[in-house]
Amino acid sequence: MAMRAVLFVDDDAIMLRSLERGFQDEQFDKHFAGSGEEALEILRREEVHVLVTDMCMCEMSGAELIRIVKREYPDIVSIMHSGYAPTDELRRAIHREKIFKFVCKTVTLEEDLKQVVRQAVDHYDLQSQHEKVLAKSEWLG
Repeated sequence: MAMRAVLFVDDDAIMLRSLERGFQDEQFDKHFAGSGEEALEILRREEVHVLVTDMCMCEMSGAELIRIVKREYPDIVSIMHSGYAPTDELRRAIHREKIFKFVCKTVTLEEDLKQVVRQAVDHYDLQSQHEKVLAKSEWLG
């Protein structure tokens, strides 16, 4: 199986460096972006399987980024994290954009997020296998 890639997006440079350190030993390719626009640039150049984005960013919110990603790269599994509790607006965005998981930024963010990212990579793999089986069954008639 090909190496999976995860893109982390956060406009807080300290948080982004913390994620980079925390995920350095994980067995997938890692990309890091300080804004939604930078994330979209990376997506144009690199194959990404999981997107982890902060909810509240200055230029482009995490929900806006996920909306664009779902439209242009529908197979990417999206995770949103935030220091704020989920609001009704966020709950609607999670449902509408089919966000895989929402993770609160807590003291244990790194460990909580590691587990969720691993689950998202597994989800991507299962989703891909399912699509291959469907395509093969359609081909067989």
